[in-house]
Amino acid sequence: MPADAKADALNLLQDLIGKARAAGADAADAVLFDAASLSLSQRLGKPERLERSESGDLGLRVFVGRRQAIVSSTDRSPQALAELVERAVAMARTVPEDPYCGLADPVELAQSWPDLDICDSEEPEAELLIAQCRAAEEAALAVQGVTNSEGAEAGWSRSSIAIAASNGFAGGYDVSRRSLSVSVLAGSGTGMERDYDYSSTVYGGDLDDPAKIGRNAGERAVRRLNPRKVRTGKVPVIYDPRVSRGLLGHLSGAITGPAIARGTSFLKDKMGQRLFREGISVVDDPHIRRGLRSKPFDGEGVAMERREVIRDGVLTTWLLDLRSARQLGLRTTGHASRGTSSPPSPAPSNFYLAPGRRSPAELMADIGQGLYVTELMGMGVNGVTGDYSRGAAGYWIENGEIAYPVSELTVAGNVKDMFMELEPANDLELRYGMDAPTVRIDGMTVAGQ
Repeated sequence: MPADAKADALNLLQDLIGKARAAGADAADAVLFDAASLSLSQRLGKPERLERSESGDLGLRVFVGRRQAIVSSTDRSPQALAELVERAVAMARTVPEDPYCGLADPVELAQSWPDLDICDSEEPEAELLIAQCRAAEEAALAVQGVTNSEGAEAGWSRSSIAIAASNGFAGGYDVSRRSLSVSVLAGSGTGMERDYDYSSTVYGGDLDDPAKIGRNAGERAVRRLNPRKVRTGKVPVIYDPRVSRGLLGHLSGAITGPAIARGTSFLKDKMGQRLFREGISVVDDPHIRRGLRSKPFDGEGVAMERREVIRDGVLTTWLLDLRSARQLGLRTTGHASRGTSSPPSPAPSNFYLAPGRRSPAELMADIGQGLYVTELMGMGVNGVTGDYSRGAAGYWIENGEIAYPVSELTVAGNVKDMFMELEPANDLELRYGMDAPTVRIDGMTVAGQ
């Protein structure tokens, strides 16, 4: 967002807040999103869809005493904004009280923030996206054994975010995304197997080479041909980085403030206790340059900082926004995320499991019989108890080596036990915004035939 456009957006929000205060609100904040995107898909060399879209949305949250209401609109005309203010204040006067709602104290607000380099100002031409899709799909189809394509997709987006509040906060920033993916089939008839690869970055120049993405997708699909079934038993399980990051999703969901305040998390009583082995670290870092989840301040204007959520295996913090922090008698950790039509709620930023010392091959070397997981199906995690059961596919390990593909399996355990048994490899790459290296977990139940 150019400086003048950002100033206009913040002026619009501050004017809206001023009108809300004049209409009877005790406090208010407002958020504005402007977005543009370009996406293309093709299959077997023929473009199937090319779309460009632009959108704009803003939301106003007002407080009357301990009551709050939120109203959003895509119409920024003076009449529409006047009606927005009137409706929001009227709603706030009638809803039930919420003792935990409210804006941040001025001392909690971000006063300055680093340049995170999270927006690529260049919008790609459609011809470039077409060329990238073509190169990725052609490389995948060139892999011997690949028989069909589900298509390739390329995309670009840029969003401008502005937030202002009656506590004095005003700030805005831009983010961009580029992506490229391809999915292909190998084999024929009922023996066909599918696999994919993709890359997502802030800058187009940081995308993986399209031909590499295509080759990876094709080779993965071919390796999955002729899968076998295995007998049920307890064995070590190796999680490929494509799926190991899901374990961090279970962790982050279990340590968010609302789940802790409601008592609906399997980690609700684990603060300050050991969850992982000694030496293991999980980090939340909002200020990684060109990070996919980087941002200068949170959705309530609160300053953000790098946090070692797990330090030496021990849980050190919850992920909190203002409301959940007040429920728990704590201070916000600056993890509020929000849209225009709902209250803020906590979410991680760049969330990753720090790498270990051993390579993936070394993690696998002493496994006589085990499972290497490359795909998981279904949710299968009980957020209250931590019980874990998911459909899986991948490769069987014999004598420390990948032996053959397997499918139609279920892996089961309890997430608390899994965390304690987890060992990370040394191959961490920050590719998704929530990242983990290859990990090994011993003693899991693999259900087959």
